[in-house]
Amino acid sequence: MGYPFATAALGPLLFAQGRYVRRVTPRLPEAAGPRSGEAGDGPPLRVLVLGDSAAAGVGVATQSDALAGQLARALAATHRVSWKLLARTGLTTQDLVDWLAAEPAEPFDVAVTSLGVNDVTGGVPPARWLAAQAALVGLLAARFQVGHAVLSAVPPMERFPALPQPLAWYLGLRAKRLNAALAGWTATQPHCTFLRVALPLERHLMAADGFHPAAAACAAWAGQVAAALRQRAAA
Repeated sequence: MGYPFATAALGPLLFAQGRYVRRVTPRLPEAAGPRSGEAGDGPPLRVLVLGDSAAAGVGVATQSDALAGQLARALAATHRVSWKLLARTGLTTQDLVDWLAAEPAEPFDVAVTSLGVNDVTGGVPPARWLAAQAALVGLLAARFQVGHAVLSAVPPMERFPALPQPLAWYLGLRAKRLNAALAGWTATQPHCTFLRVALPLERHLMAADGFHPAAAACAAWAGQVAAALRQRAAA
């Protein structure tokens, strides 16, 4: 079933399922703890992690177990890492662009993004998503001196335990459309990496809401980002 036909044929059911999921899904807080820090010894590496609720650590207790904290530890094996987190629950890509435009300029070597789930649930079309992603990458380079951006793919939402069928399938299809657009664009950008993260999304590795990664999934995510950065440095 194609995307336009699915939207028309399943619209009422998808709307009802979406309302149900919002009603019954627990609203978890963002992770507690510092949103900046330093770790390790070696060559300096300034890392900016930014994005939505997954980046903000919803699903884990502290930032130490979230993406930013685990990434800092992974990179600290070879670098003196200075890291900062700019993330907020509910952000779309355009929301993040608007937020960053008002932030004080600060230099970073690397940026890592977690975006897309709210663009999917908000019905943002691929062309608008891609324009916002391009604006984000441009802003990171111009305002924050980011030399390399790792853009995490939208996760496979069809596998989220919180989502019933056919809503899971439909949101997964939307996510694939956004990923295809971003992957094609990133391939033309020498200072960007599009990272399809192999997240373990089994229920026991997800947060209690069935929607966000728990600590083990964040560790896998951080490890894959660190590997991508090491591969980039060795190229």
